[in-house]
Amino acid sequence: MPTLHDKLAQSLTELKTLSNGGNRRIFRSDELSRTHRERLVKAGFLKEIIKGWVLMTRPEERSGDSTSWYSSFWEFCRAYCNERFKSDWVLSAESSIPLLAENLNVPKQIVIAAPTANNQTQPLLHGTSLYLYKATKLLVTPVKTAGVQTFPAPEAICAAAPAFWQTQKNDVIALLGSQRNASAILKVLLEGGHAAAAGRIAGAYRLLGNTRAADDIVTAMTAGGHDVREDADPFKAPVPMQLPSRATPPIMTRIRLMWAEIREKVLANFKLEPRRINDHDGYLAAIDERYTSDAYHSLSIEGYSVTEELIEKVKTGKWDPNGSDGDRKQTDAMAAKGYWDAFQLVRGAVARVLNGEDAAEIADREHLDWYRALFQPSVQAGIIKPKNLAGYRTHFVFIRNSGHTPVAWESVPDAMEAFLDCLKEEKDPRVRAVLGHFIFTFIHPLPDGNGRTGRFLMNVMMASGGLPWTIIPVGRRDEYMRALESASVQGDVGPFAAFLADCCRREPPPPRQSLPGEVQALADLG
Repeated sequence: MPTLHDKLAQSLTELKTLSNGGNRRIFRSDELSRTHRERLVKAGFLKEIIKGWVLMTRPEERSGDSTSWYSSFWEFCRAYCNERFKSDWVLSAESSIPLLAENLNVPKQIVIAAPTANNQTQPLLHGTSLYLYKATKLLVTPVKTAGVQTFPAPEAICAAAPAFWQTQKNDVIALLGSQRNASAILKVLLEGGHAAAAGRIAGAYRLLGNTRAADDIVTAMTAGGHDVREDADPFKAPVPMQLPSRATPPIMTRIRLMWAEIREKVLANFKLEPRRINDHDGYLAAIDERYTSDAYHSLSIEGYSVTEELIEKVKTGKWDPNGSDGDRKQTDAMAAKGYWDAFQLVRGAVARVLNGEDAAEIADREHLDWYRALFQPSVQAGIIKPKNLAGYRTHFVFIRNSGHTPVAWESVPDAMEAFLDCLKEEKDPRVRAVLGHFIFTFIHPLPDGNGRTGRFLMNVMMASGGLPWTIIPVGRRDEYMRALESASVQGDVGPFAAFLADCCRREPPPPRQSLPGEVQALADLG
């Protein structure tokens, strides 16, 4: 007779087949037998979204964990709408624009237009929902964006309500900046006779420095018999930058806008003044003294289980992957060894900063070297594959229990180019340190190690302003993550800047002392 484990294994085999190698995470309930479905729900491998639909989850997820849902939201929208409306549906203009602007964050509600919809709200998990708007017919031919059917960009820009231009200003600006010229937008405006939208778009382009596009819109609409009244302030808020002269990928404009808009909030909340370091050797010696504490807290924030003894063992060269099977295979030891190797590279970067090299130029050239040093021991031990050292990630990632979805992997090179340009153009080391860390982790460009690399980058920038090497204590991890979430989702960088300033001014926290048995466990490693 099959055991409970055997039965669960059978159900998992069915789920594995349906998931198509992990490419699917959303299923109709009737794709699995009732027995398999109920067994997998009870074991934590499936969760009901709404009646008739389930989501693949992990048994270790706690109640309230939103990671699986946020990472599967757009897949669900596509599958649900295709099942209910076939191909006759589209996201509204306002729901389309963030996706077209490469903003993948999951909103509280999206609007779906379809002729067979019912003008009702469909509640979903974690406070999200769909509003199913009954449209007489689709007003546009949908395009595929992030896997779902959206308005094309020109139609979305023309159709979005004026209030949306104010609440989602950066997404609108990023999308405007991605248009090669005004021709596609003008075609939509002229065909629909949209004089009010023309005035709003022309005013936006003029405000953003593209006078040619603004003039083209006004001239063409006037020639077409329309009275265009240009709106000089369509966003009803300051615009901190102008668009480049050429069409730019939306993510590049969004990164530049983000930097320009929040840098003043950094200065208002980071209440420490830069200073000149005359004693370079003393500054570097202080970094060396902080290494053990820094390694313990930085690795612990990322979930590694490390002790002061393990860190010291690696630091003093007593970690022996050739002579000790335990040292060779132990994941935490690999992380500790990688951290030591990367720390030495970053310390060398700090030394060059103190000698007058530009910190941003160093970060541009060397941040991938720091990342590779973090993980080279794990590659040598066979824990991860060598291809992971190639550089920027080539897959989607999701941050546990965060409402922020990092940049799509295809857009990472563009996002990093804009970020590094902002870092080089910025003159204040405090802004470089805070936004260097925040926007790097906002992009999340690496397959792993984004937090550690972001903190290394922050400390190189701290050195450029004569500020001390700053350690974020693992005991304040929740506060740290809340501040990052506030900056990433609400756009409020103030708490994060204040948090880093507070960590900077405090004495470095000590590493946790070993618990009974841990020293012996280390000895067992060789």
